[in-house]
Parts: sequence; C-alpha cells; structure tokens
Amino acid sequence: MTILSLLIILSGFIGSLLWLFRLQVKHISFNKRVLFGLFGGIVFGLLIRFLFEKVSNFSTSLSWISLVADAYIALLQMLVMPLVFISIVGAFTKLEVSKNLGKMARNVLLILLGTTAVSATIGYLSVIVFRLNGAVFAEGAAEAERIAALTEKQLQVKGVPITDQLLNLIPRNVFADFAGTRPTSTIAVVIFAAFLGIAFLGIQRKYTKEAKTFADLIQSLEKIILRVTTLVLRLTPFGIFALMARVMATSDFEALVNLGRFIIASYAAILVMFAVHLILLLWVKVSPSEYLGNAWSTLLFAFTSRTSAGTLPMNVETQVEKFSVNEAVANFSASFGLSIGQNGCAGIYPAMLATIVAPTVGVNIFSFEFILSLVAIVTISSLGVAGVGGGATFASLIVLSSMNLPIAIVGLVISVEPLIDMARTALNVSDSMVAGIVTDRLLTKTGTVAFIKQN
Repeated sequence: MTILSLLIILSGFIGSLLWLFRLQVKHISFNKRVLFGLFGGIVFGLLIRFLFEKVSNFSTSLSWISLVADAYIALLQMLVMPLVFISIVGAFTKLEVSKNLGKMARNVLLILLGTTAVSATIGYLSVIVFRLNGAVFAEGAAEAERIAALTEKQLQVKGVPITDQLLNLIPRNVFADFAGTRPTSTIAVVIFAAFLGIAFLGIQRKYTKEAKTFADLIQSLEKIILRVTTLVLRLTPFGIFALMARVMATSDFEALVNLGRFIIASYAAILVMFAVHLILLLWVKVSPSEYLGNAWSTLLFAFTSRTSAGTLPMNVETQVEKFSVNEAVANFSASFGLSIGQNGCAGIYPAMLATIVAPTVGVNIFSFEFILSLVAIVTISSLGVAGVGGGATFASLIVLSSMNLPIAIVGLVISVEPLIDMARTALNVSDSMVAGIVTDRLLTKTGTVAFIKQN
C-alpha cells in the first residue's frame, strides 16, 4: 500500500500542476490562477495530511512537493540582488537633475521608518490587549531544535552595539554582498547602488556622451531583468500550490491551537497597521477603495509568495500604472522598502515577541522607558532587514538581543511562522507602495516632481 499511496499522491500533485498549466493555456487571468493555486494547495495538502500521513513514504511524497516549492522560492531569491541593484540605479538614470533628489529620498525614508515606529507601537499594544504579556508557549522537538539553531545565530548579534550594527550596513566588499553573504547584504547593495546613481548624476552634464551610454546600458539591463522576472512570475500559481500543499500537510495543528491567541493578535495588529496605511493615503486624497482595488493583485501575490523582493516588479508597476506615480519615485520606494522599515517583519513581529517575553525576566513592560526603548530599537534595527525568508527572524534576534531578552520565543512560534508571515509580507509591500504614492503626491503638490523625467 505504501507504493500505491506514493503513486496516488504524486499523480494528484502532477495532475494539479497540469490543470494549472491548462488554465494558463486558456488565458485565465493571473490573479485567478494564483487563487486557484492557493486554495487548491490548501485542499490538496489537507487531503494528503489526513489520508496518507501514517504511511511510511509520506516524507518521500512531501520531498517531491518540496522540490517544486523550494525551486520556486530559489528562483525568486535569484532575482533579489539584480532587481534591487538595477531598480535603484535605473531610478537615478530617470532623474533629469539631482536638485530635488534629497526631498524625494527624505520623504520615502521618513515614511518607511515612521510607519515602522507606529507598527512597533501597535505590536506592543496588541500583546497588551490580548493579554499575551508573559505568555508561555509549549516546546516540542521542532521548537527545541529551532531554539538551538537560533542560539548560534544570536552570537552574531549579541553584545554588538547599535553603532556597529549600523556600520555593518555599509558594504566593504560589494561583490560579496551581491552574493548575499551577510544578513545585511541587501541594504549594502542598496547603498552601493545609490552611490553609483549619485556618481552618474555628477558626471551627467560634464560627460554627456558617457552618461547617456551608461543610462542606456542600465535601462537595457533593466528591461532584460524584468523580462526574466516575468518568466519566473509565470510559475507563481505552481509554486503557490506546492507551498500551500506543503504547509497544510506538515502544519502542527496542536501547535496552531496552542498559539491561536498569538495568531489572532498578530493578524489584529497587521489589520490595524493596514488601516494606518489607508489613513496616510487619505491624507493625499487617495481613497481606500481606490487603493484596495488597484493594489489587490500585488498584495495577493505578496501574501501567497511570502517574498517582498519577488513582488518588487509588480510593486513598481502598480504604483506607475495604477496610481500614476513617477517611475523614479516608484523604484526608490519599492527598492528601499525591501530593506528599510518593513512594518510586518521588522516592526510588529519583533515588538510583539519582546513584549511577550519581557515580563518572564522581570521587566516592567508598562514603564515609559521600556516602551520608548522598544520602539526606538525596533525602528533602528529595521534598517537592513532583507525582504526575503528569514528577515523577521533576523530582526527579532537583533531586538531581543539588544534588549537583553531571551530568544527562545522566536523558536517557540516556529509552527505558525508561515501562516503569519503571509500577512506580514503583504503589509511590508503595502508600506513601500504607500511610501511611493504619498511621496509622489507630496512632490507633485510642491512642484518638485517637475524635475523628474517621465518615460
């Protein structure tokens, strides 16, 4: 029966992928195919979980599903550094003059970091409202293994002053950072790309011919990389199906019940922060219905794929095509939003974990000192948190270590990490889009945007 069950699972999996491919051939819309992949994966994962979990080759079947899921994630990760680099440098080549570059960068960064401070506060309040402060979660074998691994990672950040952490954002070997050898490699590439772009603006008038050649090269590379990205994104329904099937087939439902209040509190905080985004948009006269209608497909992709970096092309396209945001502004906000001020992963999540665990070591979480230090540390540590898998864990380790709090809680919530991470990623992407839209409207109002070329 074990061979038969393996054949049944694999036949069902391959058949589902072929069905999704048939929908693509029939030109069913991308959004519908992603939804079919999402809900189809949930149903398929639950079926194999309850029907075949006890067969001896269950893990073998999952390894084939994981092959598709992990291959899709690997392809998205492959695009991160090229997309970040080319998007930022490309944004500079679209600037006519650098006179008002500072205003644009300042507005984007203030919105990204400001909303992170707000999200940290909301994460803190969510723990208080749902009475999770001091909560103790069950520890199983998987959690114990994760805690041991995290203890090793903590050594990389424990005792490191904030000043040194900020210094680590600066690239010493940009080629090593292109290879992603450090947790802060993404922001390092962002910084290098920004310097390269500023250098381009500096020679644009004196060396017109060379500057034009460079701009043409960058914009050609941008088109090629975006085409590669399009090819990868076409695989999204298949990747989402495999990811959701694996999540549902391997989820620890007892842990979900145990951590149910934490899940609810996390989603409540995310929804409140999303409402803050809508309020910011109202400030620049963009209605919630307009935003939700135009940004829905991008937020859905971020939710299902769990990667802010993979959503970068859709993020820029949505801002430019749906909200008429200047292309340079859209590239700046989307690219910087990958490694600065991620409201979900670097704001709400570490703030909640710190507030939950602090009372267990005798810290008064209601003191003004704790609240102020929590918001400040979360905001500062959000610099350099990459928009790829593991970013939230890295941010949490920095915050907990900086506040001298136990890190075990990061491992204790491992069972529900994928479920919460979907909503966190959508919130991260929403923040970068809001930063671009608000910045563009403010620059248009003051006339600054007139200094930026439209292509």
